[in-house]
Amino acid sequence: MTAASDTWTIASTADAARARALLARLTADAGVPARDRARFLTAFTAHLRRCTGEGGARVDVRAEADRLHVAVRPVGRAAHWERSLACPRPVPVPLPGSADLAGALLEADADTAAVLESLAEAEELVGLHREELHQTNQGVLALHAELEAAALAQRELLDAERAARAAAERARRLLTFLANASAALNASLDQDDILRRLPGLLVPEYAHHVDVWLLDDEQAPPGGRPAAAVTAARTGRPQHAAGHPGELPGVDDLPASALSLDRPLLCLPLGARTVQGVLTLAAPGERFDQDTTVMLLELARRAGIALDNARQYEQHRHVAEALQRAQLTELPSTPDLSLAARYVPATHGLNIGGDWYDAFPQPDGSVLAVIGDVTGHGLRAAVIMGQLRTALRAYAVEGNGPARILTLLHRMLRHQQPELYATCAIARFTPGDPTVVWAAAGHPPAIVREPGGRVRVLQARPGIMLGVPLAHEYEEHTARLPAGSTLALYTDGLVERRAAGIDAGIERLARALGALDTAELEDLDAAAESLLKPMLHDSEHDDDVCLLLCRTGPS
Repeated sequence: MTAASDTWTIASTADAARARALLARLTADAGVPARDRARFLTAFTAHLRRCTGEGGARVDVRAEADRLHVAVRPVGRAAHWERSLACPRPVPVPLPGSADLAGALLEADADTAAVLESLAEAEELVGLHREELHQTNQGVLALHAELEAAALAQRELLDAERAARAAAERARRLLTFLANASAALNASLDQDDILRRLPGLLVPEYAHHVDVWLLDDEQAPPGGRPAAAVTAARTGRPQHAAGHPGELPGVDDLPASALSLDRPLLCLPLGARTVQGVLTLAAPGERFDQDTTVMLLELARRAGIALDNARQYEQHRHVAEALQRAQLTELPSTPDLSLAARYVPATHGLNIGGDWYDAFPQPDGSVLAVIGDVTGHGLRAAVIMGQLRTALRAYAVEGNGPARILTLLHRMLRHQQPELYATCAIARFTPGDPTVVWAAAGHPPAIVREPGGRVRVLQARPGIMLGVPLAHEYEEHTARLPAGSTLALYTDGLVERRAAGIDAGIERLARALGALDTAELEDLDAAAESLLKPMLHDSEHDDDVCLLLCRTGPS
């Protein structure tokens, strides 16, 4: 389509109105929508109005196939307004030369009505969008509320998890302490040792200071104790004394103690079956924690059991020692033979063993020195030891020698106590005879120290242990003993240690015997003590120890 153009001179308001009317007609004929047409004409009129007041303008109009180009050029100024408008239909050419102002005014009202209608539709659409936006905002707010609630719930769950983990860790720590403390208390059967360990276990984490009051302790009368401790001892119930209620599980509340106004006291009864004492704890801080109190109650119960066990053990130990020593013989006094003996109970267990020594004269004037060891510990071993001792004396009175006596003892033990065994060594000293006749049943060898200091071990092979289920005849051996010689009989508890074999212990005993000088051997009891010191000082011994020294020559 051929392009057309035209130029309009605008010198007055009427010119401007006619120009506007012409453009309104052109854009309407070209099918420009009313809203776009109104927007374009409004801008065009505004520039014409400004130019009319400033001396006029020139309007250049050029129509192409589907576009309309309009430029407003003010008189005397370089700046101008220019706009290009797309047209749905071809712009009619030639361009009109005149316009009907009255018709243009009516058409302008029609355009305004179209714009207003379009605006109403737009406002309705905006209203719909506004409602949708409002609903969306409400949904977003609800979503934010849900997210906040979920975050709050998550925080609460995390806090609960942290609290549960902290509680579990605290419970684990309390249970670990309780287990370790119980093991430490039960590791000893000494009452004083248990009482010494308690403060070290509890101070300073669980108590500021600790006091243990045993009811049978005459040196610690109740007059100097807190009233809560006396109440706990009388009622057997734990007591809490403070200026505020403790509300502790299983604990009664009492007013603050005058002996501890600044710290609460927790007084816990001690005892397995009856109250033996009271454990008083001063709080490490302002109050006692409930969980910690539950642990302390259990620890006090276990401490009471440990003290009760120690008390019973002490009673049994005294009875056992009395029984053991009652079985030991008072050594005879003979002109040609000096005797000294020592018995040392084991450092572990109830100290009831089967070790024994004996010495007694025979009808022919000779003296039998005996040492033996029944296997095992306990009352049964002690009773069998007493039976063997009595039987041995009976067989000896009949005139039997060491070997025959052991044979008879072996036969008796094998038939009467088939599951119990014993070792034994018998040495016979005859006045005026420079020899010793001896026999052994599975017992460590005797050691001889001659007057000149020479030491030798009587290494003849011993017979089997007494009671072994085999028929056996024991043999006698003879060893020369110059006057003034010392023969040492002993049980394996003196020479045997877990860390070393028995041979090393025998060699050590031989060296210790050889190290004694003649003056020390004159006092045989002192010599026995001198031998025990190097043999027992280096370690605790799990077995009883017997030592019997026999020195020949004038006493």
